Amino acid sequence: MTSPETAPLPPAPTLRERDRAHVWHPYGPMPGRTDPLVVRSARGVRLTLDDGRELVDGMSSWWAAVHGYRHPALDEAVTRATGAMSHVMFGGLTHDPAVALAERLVALTPEPLEHVFLADSGSVSIEVALKMCLQYQRARGRPGRTRMMTWRGGYHGDTFGAMSVCDPEGGMHAAWSGFLPQQVFADRPPSTYDPAYDEHLRAVADAHADEVAGIVVEPVVQGAGGMRFHDPRHLRALREIADAHDLVLVFDEIATGFGRTGTLFAAEQAGVAPDVMCLGKALTGGYLTMAAALCTPAVATAISAGEAGGLMHGPTFMANPLAATVAAASVDELLRRDWAGEVAALGAGLRESLAPARDVPGVRDVRVLGGIGVVQLDHPVDVPAAQAAAEEHGVWLRPFRDLVYAMPPYVTPADDVLRIGGAMVAAARVA
Repeated sequence: MTSPETAPLPPAPTLRERDRAHVWHPYGPMPGRTDPLVVRSARGVRLTLDDGRELVDGMSSWWAAVHGYRHPALDEAVTRATGAMSHVMFGGLTHDPAVALAERLVALTPEPLEHVFLADSGSVSIEVALKMCLQYQRARGRPGRTRMMTWRGGYHGDTFGAMSVCDPEGGMHAAWSGFLPQQVFADRPPSTYDPAYDEHLRAVADAHADEVAGIVVEPVVQGAGGMRFHDPRHLRALREIADAHDLVLVFDEIATGFGRTGTLFAAEQAGVAPDVMCLGKALTGGYLTMAAALCTPAVATAISAGEAGGLMHGPTFMANPLAATVAAASVDELLRRDWAGEVAALGAGLRESLAPARDVPGVRDVRVLGGIGVVQLDHPVDVPAAQAAAEEHGVWLRPFRDLVYAMPPYVTPADDVLRIGGAMVAAARVA
């Protein structure tokens, strides 16, 4: 007989078992219905799994890792930053990484964006932007302007203010209906230019001008709300509307900023500048979490002269030196390379490799803009089947709703771009 002292120990739980016991993943139940893939390391544009397989990353880690992984310049920046300080509070203190990053962002973004509020995530930068709109109107003697105008089909984050300006019916946050602030929504922007839509925007603004503080939209590309593209000229109408009613115009460039649509910022395609611009995701090259809300002197001056005496927001990890250092290095690395050529090559490769998807039954649309490729189905994606098909092609994708899409790192080699497109077509066939 085996004594308790000599009985074999039960096997140690696997990482997946430990994950299932304790870790809650995004947009899913607890425990999850499917086991996530275990990533052991990442380098270049490839993720190495615990079983030794390598997958080309078609998602840039939710659109952030535009330089790929283990980039020497960004690795060095993080190492250098840890030798100085990990973090200091930003209330009453400042430091070179934050100032240097702010200077870079002001130099890159459209005039007259001159002032930078460094937040710690994209959703938080949207919350900051909404506060800027409300405090601006209050300081201008219009406390009744407490709502935001936007258009349907948008997505701006998962915090409560951000959720309120996402699509209230077709988006991810319909479950919160009745709890969120009631904002003012125009119809979805059309994919091609339509002067009648500009008139629709003006009519919505005219009807609610006395209660609206600002306008917030994603320029050119609506991301997680449906990966829809729209004509930049409709942004010019929003600029005219904001000027006519003294509204604060906010462009959410968290996903589109730093070259993803083919221009450094999507706003450039319209030839207009917002009053507030939110940045994130690619800001740090995917290394650390950081975002920014930039505003004009007019917005900053009005808020600072208001009864509160300043912008009422202050995250604990605001302007974290590690994140600010790697963000500056990411911006420098982007500008050092031919990022526009890289994005154009991504688009060309995706167009070529996605062409067969047009003949796949159940595919409603295939579209490419900049470094974004989308296959839209006429039914919801069978996500596990689609992901399995992509993995068989050696690619990591994360489809959602009726979409199989990719936003690869800018440095993805041409052969791997074609592989990503082939995986998307395969995923669409089984989805």
